[in-house]
Amino acid sequence: MGMRFNIEVNGRGRTVRVKRPATSSEHHLLVDVDGRQHKVDVRPLGNGRLSIIRLNGMPRSHDVTVTAAGCRGRFDVQLREGVFWAVVDSRRTVRRVRGEDASGSREVVAPMPGRIVRLMVADGDEVVERQDLVVVEAMKMENVLKAPKAGRIKKVPIREGMTVEVGQPLVTFE
Repeated sequence: MGMRFNIEVNGRGRTVRVKRPATSSEHHLLVDVDGRQHKVDVRPLGNGRLSIIRLNGMPRSHDVTVTAAGCRGRFDVQLREGVFWAVVDSRRTVRRVRGEDASGSREVVAPMPGRIVRLMVADGDEVVERQDLVVVEAMKMENVLKAPKAGRIKKVPIREGMTVEVGQPLVTFE
């Protein structure tokens, strides 16, 4: 028996099925993403970090950090390539449409503790989807956070040089 999820990653929908083969190690999973099957080894490293190694095809290793992003079912996923946001819709998770609350606002929150090194938007700015908003430095890596949708910036409660905590609002959309 496995689990099925509908996951939206940076605005792109995916269907993911996860199951643990009966004869495999407790860390081995079969993950089907849009019909492509991957055999992976997943091990928790603590503090929201995971080690994920793809075992079939060309082996690849990922050190992944997953943090809740301020609304139920929404997560920020940090890979070497950058930070991605994911909205998970499963039988166990109630999905809020694209992370909006009842008032229609949307926040971009800090995916990890860090320092604001660059701020590219201000209150009232119009932005396009995937536009760079802010750069957060964490663990000597710069992570560019992008606009999850087009819209107008309602509030930017941060400034360059400021230290932020996980889940702290960085940019709010109207």
